[in-house]
Amino acid sequence: MTIQAIETTAIIKDQKQLLLDEPISLRGGDKVRLIILLPEENDIDHAEWLSAAAANPVFDDLNDPAEDLYTDADGKPFSDQG
Repeated sequence: MTIQAIETTAIIKDQKQLLLDEPISLRGGDKVRLIILLPEENDIDHAEWLSAAAANPVFDDLNDPAEDLYTDADGKPFSDQG
């Protein structure tokens, strides 16, 4: 049996139903297996994580002008044609 995995996020509604954040293209009525990952109570959200990383002194050397190896003139523009 081949298993296809789809990752998405959802909200658990009052009636213990899942409301998906994004539509998925599946037939209705098919039985599926779910793995539900709940955030731990001490997890920080994305904005808090970015703020903590930006304030971490381990990245201070990135503010050194000697680290600016490239300019806007380097490389070629990238355009994803999908």
